[in-house]
Amino acid sequence: MRLDVNGTEHEIDAPGDMPLLWVLRDLIGLTGTKYGCGIAQCGACTVHVDGAPLRACVTPAAAVAGKRITTIEGLSEDGSHPVQRAWAEIDVVQCGYCQSGQIMSAAALLAAVPSPSDDDIDQALSGNLCRCGTYQRIRAAVHRAAELGKG
Repeated sequence: MRLDVNGTEHEIDAPGDMPLLWVLRDLIGLTGTKYGCGIAQCGACTVHVDGAPLRACVTPAAAVAGKRITTIEGLSEDGSHPVQRAWAEIDVVQCGYCQSGQIMSAAALLAAVPSPSDDDIDQALSGNLCRCGTYQRIRAAVHRAAELGKG
């Protein structure tokens, strides 16, 4: 099957029901997308498919063939995406494990709602769990990313 990941076409030799997460990590070598729970409940594996956030741990690779897949590595090569810049500026990360999924969900939110309210942020990121409890910094970073995106 052929997958478009971060703008590059990959010819993948894998069963169609192999979860996208394992295709990304094990076959393509993009390890920024994390395995958390394996049942689409924690959000650590969030990627974008045609611009929408999707849980890679439960998505069969064949289901996204022919679609545009973006991982944390594809958000920007140099960390210049407004969400990545805001995350660093606000110093969101504590242990960091959940952060690629948090960032991908935040980027999808801002693409749809450029000036989100606290409620918008809470709702859009409610499926992304942070075991360190950095939710206040995450919310502040999303607001900061919205400001950076306007500039």
